[in-house]
Amino acid sequence: MLRLAGEIDMLTAAQLSTVVNEVLADPPPRIVLDLGGVTFCDSQGLGTLVVLSRKASHAQSLLVLSNVGDFLLRVLDITGLRSALMIRNETAP
Repeated sequence: MLRLAGEIDMLTAAQLSTVVNEVLADPPPRIVLDLGGVTFCDSQGLGTLVVLSRKASHAQSLLVLSNVGDFLLRVLDITGLRSALMIRNETAP
């Protein structure tokens, strides 16, 4: 599980891509991005999440977003991207 905090925007999206691409070098069955600490996500961040989800799928892995805040869920709904991403907001034991 990768815990993200702060903003996912044009300044940080490349860092997120780098980290996930490193994990995909030897892809696990599932990569979980815990977004509980994310305070903002711009269009670059949204695009990065979609691209990473597709890359994971091509690597036969699954990118799962967890602890997605209400603000981000609303943005995903407005943009129509919610259906393009795997979102699991249940809390793990």
